[in-house]
Amino acid sequence: MADLDSVFRREWGPAVATLARWSGDLTVAEDAVQEACAEALRAWPRDGVPEHPGGWLVTVARNRARDRLRRESARPGKELAAVVDEIRARTEHTEPHPVRDDELRMMFTCAHPALDRASQLALTLRLVSGLTVAEIARALLQTEAAVGQRITRAKNKIRHANIPLRVPPAELLPERTPHVLGCIYSIFTEGYWSTAGPSAIRDELCDEGVRLAGELCALMPAEREAHALAALVLLHDSRRATRVDTDGALVPLEEQDRRRWDRARIARVWTGCGWLTGPPAPTCRRR
Repeated sequence: MADLDSVFRREWGPAVATLARWSGDLTVAEDAVQEACAEALRAWPRDGVPEHPGGWLVTVARNRARDRLRRESARPGKELAAVVDEIRARTEHTEPHPVRDDELRMMFTCAHPALDRASQLALTLRLVSGLTVAEIARALLQTEAAVGQRITRAKNKIRHANIPLRVPPAELLPERTPHVLGCIYSIFTEGYWSTAGPSAIRDELCDEGVRLAGELCALMPAEREAHALAALVLLHDSRRATRVDTDGALVPLEEQDRRRWDRARIARVWTGCGWLTGPPAPTCRRR
């Protein structure tokens, strides 16, 4: 069961993001992936974990979402095919941005200015990182009921306001990026100093935070704070293997074996320091 939990945690965010792009509805996407995970719990212990578990989950989830759309397609004058074609036309268009990462698209959607900051963070932690409501509540120092209601209200607002599931156009990136930076850092810190589970470190969340920080740099190469965030998480992450002892207890910095620090991650920071020169970008100014 522990191995399956690890697979679900790793594949949850990408699967939800893919289904959200396909369906155009966050609730449909989340529910469909949850149903796919439940089906996997029944099938995989019997048949074995597939070679590509993420693809398996997306396929099953898409079928579940299609079934749901079929049940809910009682719109006057609309057949199911028309409803599905409308969804696909809206969510599978070609975007002018170089990044095709569904999860990053989801991050920007969750960071929409129509949502308050607490809702942005809670929604991102749930849909992108796959944290449970209980884990998010501990991370944000809120009750589970409050977090659950906040996530539900945020998804409803995105749907009712027709907020697009896409990376925003270039002129809107400066106002949207700070929210994404905060969400990525929260995902990383939840893995680097976990508030839940038997381990102080959750590798999958650390990896996800590092990856998403890198993706944001690829999308916005001139954004200095994006590069600063990537450098910060890489430097912290270089010490990950030395932060706990064989009993799982945290090891203070001064007692860590520096010979075991990840030199490749540290080198990535220093080889990518071009962002340190030149005037600060407008979006980086402190108020």
